[in-house]
Amino acid sequence: MITNTTPTPKLRADASRNRARIIDAAREAFVEHGADVPFDEIARRAGVGNATLYRNFADRRELIHHVTLSVLDRVVEHAERAMAEEPDAFAALTRFAHASADERMGALCPLLSDHIDMNDPEMADAKARLQETTTEVVARAHESGQLREDVGVGDFVIAITQLTRPLPGTKCLDIDQFVHRHLQLFLDGMQAPTRSALPGRAVTLEDLKPRA
Repeated sequence: MITNTTPTPKLRADASRNRARIIDAAREAFVEHGADVPFDEIARRAGVGNATLYRNFADRRELIHHVTLSVLDRVVEHAERAMAEEPDAFAALTRFAHASADERMGALCPLLSDHIDMNDPEMADAKARLQETTTEVVARAHESGQLREDVGVGDFVIAITQLTRPLPGTKCLDIDQFVHRHLQLFLDGMQAPTRSALPGRAVTLEDLKPRA
């Protein structure tokens, strides 16, 4: 009897890997060249043909949508893993901060914001999960007494965003090599006991929402 050895499962696995490679390549290309980087360049980086890219993503808006979802999901995973594996609350916060920096959220946000619909249910859900896990990481550090009381979750989010955003006019300077160094300086300044009083008040996530 001849056994049916259809290659469908393997094709599915290959397709999944191709899709993941395209998303990763697109994320890096967007950071380096902006949201309008040619699809040819993304396909080249991913090691796939243009037809494979278009078979997975019909247009630029769809690709950007899935790149953004991928980054948000990965950051949430970093937070959950840090909380699960680090017994020290501030160590979890520190680990999460550095992992988030590696995702380059600050660089991607201004590039992709004009191309995504934050009211899309899938996007709104991913954003809500990110806010919940980030709030929990910061809350645990507060409860442990290691995070200064006048630092809010909004302060944390702003710092990660700003420290991973390329500075204007620095194309000839490799900013990436300084990100984790300056992020650690910021994290050290967040620890209790405090050495100085911060102006204003702790920033919340509500403070970061766009004003009507």
